[in-house]
Amino acid sequence: MVAPGKLTARYAGSGGLLVLGAFAVAACSAWAVTQLATLTGAAGHLPIVWLVSLALLWWLPLSWMERPIKVPPDARERIDALRVTVQIPVYNEDPEALRACLRSVLTQSRPVNRVRVVDDGSAFAGEPVRYDDVRRDFECEAMLRGIETTWDRTGNRGKRFAQMHVLAEDDGDVFLTLDSDSVLDRHAVREGLAPFADPRVRSVAGHVLVLNRTAGLLTRLTGVLYLPFTSGLRSAQSVLRRVTMNSGALAFYRADVVRACAGAYENERFRGRPTQMNDDSMLTFYASLSGHTVHQPSSMVFTLAPERLGHYAKQQLRWMRGTAVRHLWWLRYQPLTGPVFWTTVAEYLHLLLALAVPVVLVADPAYRGRLGELALAAAQAGAAMNYLMALRLFTVRRSDESAGARLLAFALAPLASVWRSLVLRPMYVYALLTCRRVNRWGTRGSVEVSLGAAA
Repeated sequence: MVAPGKLTARYAGSGGLLVLGAFAVAACSAWAVTQLATLTGAAGHLPIVWLVSLALLWWLPLSWMERPIKVPPDARERIDALRVTVQIPVYNEDPEALRACLRSVLTQSRPVNRVRVVDDGSAFAGEPVRYDDVRRDFECEAMLRGIETTWDRTGNRGKRFAQMHVLAEDDGDVFLTLDSDSVLDRHAVREGLAPFADPRVRSVAGHVLVLNRTAGLLTRLTGVLYLPFTSGLRSAQSVLRRVTMNSGALAFYRADVVRACAGAYENERFRGRPTQMNDDSMLTFYASLSGHTVHQPSSMVFTLAPERLGHYAKQQLRWMRGTAVRHLWWLRYQPLTGPVFWTTVAEYLHLLLALAVPVVLVADPAYRGRLGELALAAAQAGAAMNYLMALRLFTVRRSDESAGARLLAFALAPLASVWRSLVLRPMYVYALLTCRRVNRWGTRGSVEVSLGAAA
């Protein structure tokens, strides 16, 4: 793996060949769905179900319409004048990952004005975890570059309290929130600020890439599994100016949005219980109530992904439970005539169909004898859809990834389809049914992914 300080990425866009490939894969997807409709045509209802399921993937074609947002010439001076505060909450982070994160912030092509680190009471086995060497090097380099810094250590209260400990009274114009294992591309800040040339934009989501992608099959697969969210649904929502979930790895907010929600944000409750998880989507929710929320595909960030199944399962359940709660917020508070409400309804309908159709096929004697054919056709349709999504891999050029490595990742698309159906979908149902367990949503008890190990 390339050293984090030398790691770069750029958005290559969707060139003619890539678009042609997308059309070819889309044609294969349509053929596969037609096969399913033909095999289930006797009953007359299931072909309609397949067509509805296909329509519920509305975001796939729309995601290809996304383009990086540029700064108009007459807005350049205004963007350059924005005061940017970076906030990094830290809890039991690998010291080398934190060091790489901080250095990537200090070496941006568009310098930030202030970096505010809050150690949320890091401790292991009852003993405080200190980052004295990391802090000393960070503060020394920041001073040489003329960047203001603060570093606080607080009692362990959760990420939201760590953020608001410094942001509630900060006088910046734009707040950049960053996870402590995130490593920014050198131009991430410059690109992430560009959408704010439009005064209606209230938040900007960064483009998330897996830092330790070569650590094993799980991390390689994770890079492909991220695509429907980082380059699929989020990209399509950005075209509509209604991104619903930023990522903690990298997000930008108008500072007044964050300051206005101080007090409510860190004290959110669900079914009478306090919740600290899914903080990124909550800030995005606040931003969406007052303006546009977008994704900037050229603002790149690398983040560490779980390397062990146990860590992966805990992370996914935490995210899924948080998403289940946020869906309820969108249905309750987003306008009935707006895209967020109806895309949330579409997600529920898609899940319902995915669970109900296999039950119907097994229960109906007319289909029971053709389950093998139906399973093969369904697998072909799923693989084709995942290949269509995996084409988005080629819109990014990483300094640590060859063309062959991208082709290898692309080849994992069918495995991603199987993993999503057999592992993630049942997990999401379980998370949906147990989303009240907010008291079990916790942070890590120790370092889970080490940058040294990843390298």
